[in-house]
Amino acid sequence: MDSHALKFSNAVVLAPLVAILSIWIVFWAEVQFGINLNDYGIYPRRLSGLRGVFFSPFIHGSIEHLYNNTIPLAVLTAFLFYFYQSAAIRVLLFGTLLSGLLTWCIARPSYHIGASGVIYLLASFIFFKGILAKNYRLVALSLVVVFVYGSMIWYIFPVKDGISWEGHLSGFAMGLVFALVTKVRLPEVRKYAWERDDYNEADDPFLQHFDEHGNFIETKPDTTEETIEIRYHYKKSEED
Repeated sequence: MDSHALKFSNAVVLAPLVAILSIWIVFWAEVQFGINLNDYGIYPRRLSGLRGVFFSPFIHGSIEHLYNNTIPLAVLTAFLFYFYQSAAIRVLLFGTLLSGLLTWCIARPSYHIGASGVIYLLASFIFFKGILAKNYRLVALSLVVVFVYGSMIWYIFPVKDGISWEGHLSGFAMGLVFALVTKVRLPEVRKYAWERDDYNEADDPFLQHFDEHGNFIETKPDTTEETIEIRYHYKKSEED
């Protein structure tokens, strides 16, 4: 285990910031210049639609669509780069590409856009990896993700018109796959002195203040004084 696995780094702030700025700048450019980039989304089983694997996470159809993806993307990206630093870039980049390819393979013939597939990728990976790692901090993080974003699970099914449930399902599936195959450095579980195998109660300075029945023993400070030895050396006087 790496004791520095949960060390804070600039990437914990920069990665979510770059992700959010990217999607907002693209949307601002569409509005500012009156362009529509939906054609750069994923169009399943069409060669030209493959470019959407790279561009679709940055494209959003409305301000509501953009706003709904902003906060989850920022929070989950920060979680990924803090708790899984060693695998964060690999999971984010390759997971996004593979989930996009899966969407291209299985989705309905329509343009699929938005960062929601990435959000499902991150939520799925963080949840399943925490459970599989069996580390109490990562399991706690998994429970936080379930508590905050657990209701998203319904949208991997075709329960609502106008959403790319196939993109959600692809991101969710890729998150599970990456959780199974990705190796991460787990945070070190701190052990106190009394939890170690070589712990000896007799050598514990705190326990030495108690007797075998648990009664407190007041120890008096060591008042031993150093003895000072004085030696006199006599010299004969020259007058003698």
